[in-house]
Amino acid sequence: MSESTDEPTQGQSDEAEAAKKAEEKHESAQETMKKLEEADELPSNLEEWPDDEAKYVTFGGPEGEHSYAEGVEAKLGPSDLERHADGSVSIEGEKVDNPDEHKADPVPGGPTDPDARELPGERRKREKMQEMYGEDGQTDAVKKAKGEEGDDENDEGEEKADEAKS
Repeated sequence: MSESTDEPTQGQSDEAEAAKKAEEKHESAQETMKKLEEADELPSNLEEWPDDEAKYVTFGGPEGEHSYAEGVEAKLGPSDLERHADGSVSIEGEKVDNPDEHKADPVPGGPTDPDARELPGERRKREKMQEMYGEDGQTDAVKKAKGEEGDDENDEGEEKADEAKS
């Protein structure tokens, strides 16, 4: 019969040590985020935010402890900011005078970065849009939403198509 001992085996010891290291890393990450939360100004550039274990810790703590407006998350900006298709911005249902005040710089390499290279498939999509809607690749609905004039040729073609259906 084998005897059972209270001493941990080598495998259990290694697991316990790894768990302790992981817990220490997480506590360090929480401290890093706490320092960010207590700072007067938040980093404005993505590269200034943590890129270690702290990037996995929720800014402002776990969800449900307080509302967005009551916590440090309010430093990130208004919670009820809404962007509209025409480029306008409203806060609490009222349009702001200068929507550019609420616009951040594009994330380098992101979809709104004008200097980013095209991702696979974007060139084909752009070419197809230009083929379908003209050189700028925008539909008349998008142009009207932006306050631009629609393509008169397309309008006439649509009118003729509507007449032919009647």
